Amino acid sequence: MADPTAADLILRNGAFTTLDRERPTAQAVAIKGGRFTRVGTDAEVMQLAVPATKVIDLNGRRVLPGLCDSHTHIIRGGLNFNMELRWDGVHSLADAMAMLKRQVAVTPPPQWVRVVGGFTEQQFAEKRLPTLEELNAVAPDTPVFILHLYDRALLNAAALRAVGYTKETPNPPGGEIARDRNGNPTGLLLAKPNAAILYATLARGPKLPLEYQINSTRHFMRELNRLGVTSVIDAGGGFQNYPEDYEVIQKLADEGQITVRVAYNLFTQKAKQEKEDFLRWTTASRYKQGDDYFRHNGAGEMLVFSAADFEDFRQPRPDMPADMEGDLEDVVRILAENRWPWRMHATYDETIHRALDVFERVNRDIPLDGLHWFFDHAETISDASMDRIAALGGGIAVQHRMAYQGEYFVERYGAVAAEATPPVARMLSKGIHVSAGTDATRVASYNPWVSLAWLITGKTVGGLQLTRQHNCLDRETALRLWTERAAWFSDEEGNKGLIKDGHLADLCVPDRDLFICPESEIASTTALLTVVGGKVVYAAGEFSRWDDRKPPSAMPDWSPVRTFGGYAAWGDREGATMQQALRRHPVAMCGCSNACNVHGHNHLVAADSSIPVSDPNNFWGALGCACWAG
Repeated sequence: MADPTAADLILRNGAFTTLDRERPTAQAVAIKGGRFTRVGTDAEVMQLAVPATKVIDLNGRRVLPGLCDSHTHIIRGGLNFNMELRWDGVHSLADAMAMLKRQVAVTPPPQWVRVVGGFTEQQFAEKRLPTLEELNAVAPDTPVFILHLYDRALLNAAALRAVGYTKETPNPPGGEIARDRNGNPTGLLLAKPNAAILYATLARGPKLPLEYQINSTRHFMRELNRLGVTSVIDAGGGFQNYPEDYEVIQKLADEGQITVRVAYNLFTQKAKQEKEDFLRWTTASRYKQGDDYFRHNGAGEMLVFSAADFEDFRQPRPDMPADMEGDLEDVVRILAENRWPWRMHATYDETIHRALDVFERVNRDIPLDGLHWFFDHAETISDASMDRIAALGGGIAVQHRMAYQGEYFVERYGAVAAEATPPVARMLSKGIHVSAGTDATRVASYNPWVSLAWLITGKTVGGLQLTRQHNCLDRETALRLWTERAAWFSDEEGNKGLIKDGHLADLCVPDRDLFICPESEIASTTALLTVVGGKVVYAAGEFSRWDDRKPPSAMPDWSPVRTFGGYAAWGDREGATMQQALRRHPVAMCGCSNACNVHGHNHLVAADSSIPVSDPNNFWGALGCACWAG
């Protein structure tokens, strides 16, 4: 007779940061039925081992609860991941263009090469985007679409032909098609500030067939697992229709192939039809329907289009129309009556203030107690609005958009205004529910460690010090925003976010110790081992023998994922980028044979640094050691 307490999996000889205040550290954990059943010392946990138990020796490595991105777009991103060339984490425009050239060479017609956000020109040593002339030289015949945040897109001549934009094509509301002196489109599209022109143009490109979309979603989930992500909350998205565009993720859930837990919110798609959408959805769908791997999480982030304050900091803050409150109240009353929580996109305090007027009015008629509603983003939120959110029991999900757009915010509003944008430490001090995320894959990268680095250091990916020290977070607090605190936003407190008896068995073993590694290395972290529901979903390095859940090769065969992998082109085997060359041969690449007495030969840090080419005093140090000067 089987022992009901016997563990399925034991991880031992580790340095566990459990985040459980009753037992903050441990050496080992036992897992059975997808949950932690014992957390303690090696001796305590090994008592639950039987011959059939898998036992993994962690070799003293740091172990953290699995990371939860409380605002991302995994469902939409998964459908397209295999088609996208990722410039996330690439520190040189020269490298990015070399990647683009190689991808153009293998992409067959009528397919496009697309770089769909996740990067900023500020991360490049050159501090600029490619010119249209450079794009046309690299790709004279293959359509190329490059999305930069949500402020602009670059299309080469072949892409302009593919989408059919001509002299006669009018500018859409809130957008601009840049033109030459003869009125012909140049290939530059601008959000002013409405990003609809960018969405709509991208949507004209070819789509993957269903089989490939399934494969693509699996690869995106694996890329997140590679970074230690075990859960996400999907915020819907433009051109992400329910239920049609949820077919792939539902199929993966039904077949037990999900390796990232997904809680999803429903995002309305058409202006002035929002009320009808939510009336239909609250009738046909049930809040929390699903299971621990794939479940409904309410409404948003788009509730009504009249309240959408697009976050293009290169453009002036948009004023919301007079009908915003009426539109929003119609929807919020439907949600409150049906006990659906909601999330609402709101960048500016002016929008938040007006939305809170609506929420307070609804609360007087239909108490919001127990509903886990929250604002997303809230970069310029005021103390008064924070107090009102706290009084209503709401939350704020913050993302690292300022790590990508901080320079533009400073240009428009000044450095002082950026010192606490968003004021994360202040939010926490007021007792507000706060979590962290990325808003990937377009306005920022999906890499959670970039978010953690931004929360801790206050620096942009371009190296600008934005946040004053008093608004930066210590490492444990930042980690809690990605774990324990994120659970409130999907109403899963007590179920996940901690390494604790009875909780879902999600964890990651990073390749460096978050609590002692230099701040400059945090953003470069990856996972060596990721476990979801007691199953190893990713393993590398010393744990690679446990990696038995790899998806099939990326489809189609020309997919950029086959060549470059994902963040920082980690999968590149040909050495197109300085970063990858340094990762393979960090010492051999150097011209000197002895240890550098100045910079300590820290080449891997160098590969992940932003290179300050304009500062001769710092240039060589950023490259790792002065021997590069020779």
